[in-house]
Amino acid sequence: MSFLNSEKIVLVSGNSGKIKEIQTILSTSSIVPQQQFNIQEAEETGSTFIENAIIKARNAALHSNLPAIADDSGLIVDALKGAPGVISARYAGAQATDQENLQKLLDDMVDIPESQRSAQFVCVIVLMRHANDPFPLISQGSWEGSILNHTRGSNGFGYDPVFWLAAENCSSAELSAQRKNQLSHRGQALRQLAGFL
Repeated sequence: MSFLNSEKIVLVSGNSGKIKEIQTILSTSSIVPQQQFNIQEAEETGSTFIENAIIKARNAALHSNLPAIADDSGLIVDALKGAPGVISARYAGAQATDQENLQKLLDDMVDIPESQRSAQFVCVIVLMRHANDPFPLISQGSWEGSILNHTRGSNGFGYDPVFWLAAENCSSAELSAQRKNQLSHRGQALRQLAGFL
């Protein structure tokens, strides 16, 4: 896997918060967002995080002729039977903002008692050496918490302001970026990927 030190790797994401997290953790590699190649985003037609990550990585590798990393991540809420799940970024609609998705989650959970608000963030990361890579590297991480009934904190993005971490006595959005990278689902998956490499 020595190409990672000498070649660019295309990162499939338009989310600036996610791009920054990934570039920070994989700082030894030359990570370039796919927007720099004018690659059109692949439609996420998979029913699982793994399927969607593979679809996105394959598309980026095909159109850039470079290795590609894609992640698919989301929030799984037990009381909502796994929702928002693979549609976490589109929970309130195809063009929904983070705030709209977060508000829909709070609305959907308004009658759920505190004892039943368990949730986890999950992340799957796929690295494809080329578009026809028959054996992509796949790493994953999960982060246990629960859902607050109001927002707390202004760091992070997405559902971070309502994701409560009992062991830290704060929401994900109240963590420093460094601490979040140590704990988070994406940080876990990225360190696993770095270990593979």
